[in-house]
Amino acid sequence: MLQTALMLFAILIRAEEPTCRLLASPAMPVFTKEGDIIIGGIFVFHGLENTKNAFKDVPVLPKCKGLNFREFQLAKAMIFAVEEINNSSDILPGVSVGYRIYDACTSIQLGIRAAMALMNAPDEDMFSDTSCKKSSNVHAIIGMSGSSHTIGVARVIRSFHIPLISYVATCACLSNKQEYPTFFRTIPSDYHQSRALAQLVKHFGWTWIGTVRSDNDYGNLGMATFIQAVQQEGICIEYTEAVYISYPREKIIKTARVIKESSSKVIVAFLSLLDMDILLKELTLQNVTGLQWIGSEGWISARTFATEEVYQILGGAIGFAITDSLIPGLKDYMLNVNPSDTPGNALINEFWETLFSCSMNSNTNASKCTGLENVREMKNEYTDVTELRIPSNVYKAVYAVAYSLHSLLKCKQEQVAVGNKTCENELPVEPWQVVQQLKNVNFTTIYGENIYFDRNGDPAAKYDLVNWQMNNLGTVKFVKIGIYDASLPDGHQFIMNNISIAWAGNRTWIPRSVCSDDCLPGTRKAVQKGKPICCFDCVPCAEGEFSNVTNSIDCMSCPLDYNSNEQKDHCVLKVIEFLSFGEIMGIILVTCSLFGVTLTALVASIFFYYKETPVVKANNSELSFLLLLSLMLCFSCSLTFIGEPSQWSCTIRHTTFGITFVLCISCILAKTIVVLMAFRATLPGNNIMKWFGPTQQRLSVLAFTLIQVLICALWLIISPPFPHKNMVLYKEKIIFECDLGSPTAFYAVLGYIGFLSAMCFSLAFLARKLPDNFNEAKFITFSMLLFCAVWISFIPAYISSPGKYTVAVEIFAILTSSFGLLLCIFAPKCYIILLKPEENTKKHLMGKALTN
Repeated sequence: MLQTALMLFAILIRAEEPTCRLLASPAMPVFTKEGDIIIGGIFVFHGLENTKNAFKDVPVLPKCKGLNFREFQLAKAMIFAVEEINNSSDILPGVSVGYRIYDACTSIQLGIRAAMALMNAPDEDMFSDTSCKKSSNVHAIIGMSGSSHTIGVARVIRSFHIPLISYVATCACLSNKQEYPTFFRTIPSDYHQSRALAQLVKHFGWTWIGTVRSDNDYGNLGMATFIQAVQQEGICIEYTEAVYISYPREKIIKTARVIKESSSKVIVAFLSLLDMDILLKELTLQNVTGLQWIGSEGWISARTFATEEVYQILGGAIGFAITDSLIPGLKDYMLNVNPSDTPGNALINEFWETLFSCSMNSNTNASKCTGLENVREMKNEYTDVTELRIPSNVYKAVYAVAYSLHSLLKCKQEQVAVGNKTCENELPVEPWQVVQQLKNVNFTTIYGENIYFDRNGDPAAKYDLVNWQMNNLGTVKFVKIGIYDASLPDGHQFIMNNISIAWAGNRTWIPRSVCSDDCLPGTRKAVQKGKPICCFDCVPCAEGEFSNVTNSIDCMSCPLDYNSNEQKDHCVLKVIEFLSFGEIMGIILVTCSLFGVTLTALVASIFFYYKETPVVKANNSELSFLLLLSLMLCFSCSLTFIGEPSQWSCTIRHTTFGITFVLCISCILAKTIVVLMAFRATLPGNNIMKWFGPTQQRLSVLAFTLIQVLICALWLIISPPFPHKNMVLYKEKIIFECDLGSPTAFYAVLGYIGFLSAMCFSLAFLARKLPDNFNEAKFITFSMLLFCAVWISFIPAYISSPGKYTVAVEIFAILTSSFGLLLCIFAPKCYIILLKPEENTKKHLMGKALTN
């Protein structure tokens, strides 16, 4: 029975309501205001003291120190927005909005502690054993300053479906809705800023840069996106360094030394404000100046850096800042702060004491604060209200929550009397409902800016492009030189103002930052071994190749009939070479050819005029005239080798040459045979001349010539010569020539001529000493010896002569051999006819013969 009773008692105990017992002191808000709607706020009002916990001791809460005026300014912006909403009848009419603002002291641990306090709704009964069913009446949380802190808080509150709206956490990782389903922000994601920075670097033509980042979620993830973007643009990174506020000074010194000794002149700094501050102190000590800084929104518009000393390092810096908004009344509200507004508030008192270096407590040695001090007379980070970029983000975050609740409660827009509620739905409203409404919120602020969140909880990505400039009074100004709007099409996202940009080192021109100078047209890039692609040598393009763009990777080949110019930056039409009538060599050869024709015609005229004389009649005058005709044709055919090759000229030049020379050699061969036959006929009882009379001589010449005609006909039918542009022999020019078509046919033509010449030479050599006063054999022998010598020497000269000189050699051989035949055979006869007429008689001929 006892055992049963104990079991029943245990079941009853488990069935009781659980109790809430606070195990430690609660986190208390630094600013509070009750209302129907509560908006939480977590700011970093202080820094942290460096404390070390022993391993065996219970960890104590971090201690805060040093007031942060910037965060105090942000908290005042939140309070201003809440008060403005409460005083407005257009939004949440009849519904009061309150706030609870906590201090996280740059500690993720204290930030999470503040978030837990907002969720648990501490009140006057928090130390009693009451039920834990009660839910928090906080409907949204505004915070925090820094991506790492925000990530910690977002992970804690996501299970409770409380919306968290950040005004400065830019890490792209927070756009992951599966990881952070209740997170929203009024500042663009670093995804857009990183890509904008990459486009900025490309816009100014920098390809060799250094990078510095904060060693936290903000810097690491933002820089990772930036590096990926610039690598796609072909930009190289010389070094990448990390900085964090808690790093030992040795690491900061090392980073500053890397920056100082690097060859890149442009530095992209993806740093938070505090990390940039410690790096700047070291850069100042090492006097690192003259570098072009490209900054992220974390520090580029920080007024704390706008000093003449810092300008020596960061002068001319360019970067993206959060768009500035002119919120009516906000500046005056911030400058009208006074301890009397919230008597007894510890943070307000601390702010006043820190600002004016006085004490609110009379028991201290410091001068006592009167409360009449004028905030407007002070110059520090809080009182500098020339730009309220981040405070305007806090302002927009509060209004986003208010408009979500306004839509959720179905409030009417018309103005109503004070105290009359015009919202249809009754309170309370659950935080998860606010999350759903925030996804659809879309409103326009009083200063005309449209506010909405995309499916990732991010606003429209818009930035001001600012430039550090110093005016004539020595004051550092953040001059807006353009804007970046990610919603615009690619290539049009930058809109630059027509404002002069100040560059690092007081330059008036864009600084260069490249590992290697650009490769000009006519060269190509060759990557240096072991170095990034931005470090390269410029190699001139080879002959016949070109590059017509800067930094070409490869040289392109020119078309076959083109060649690269001297600079190798474009192709020019190759010089087409052929033996023309206009050049000196062509003129000389044409003159020699025409002279040969004229001389041959003159000899023919002399022979015709003295055709009845014994010298002309002595050795078959018909063959002599035919030989003169063939020589005239030989001289003339050389003209077909000069001029631009065409199908007609290529066809006729070699065939005419072959046929006319065979005709010429055939006539000489017939004359040689006649001499031999005539001597044989003088012997007693020999009548051989009847077998080689005039008819047989004509037939022999015709037969020999027809064989060559047949060879040429077959050549033209099977594979005729044709005009051809030879692009192989020379790279720099085109040889316009007549291709033989069939080299075998060409060599057959030459071979046949050589065969007849050899036969003629042999017979003439045998008849050179025959006893005849007008024996032509010895002249024919000499002429054929000259003919054969010319054409034997022609073969190697023809093969080795390039281009148009091949044609010139062939013409020279034709003319030389023709002149040799003309002069050797006909010059002695013309000499007798014209200069020794007394020997041109039958008596002389007969007498000479009898003497012999």
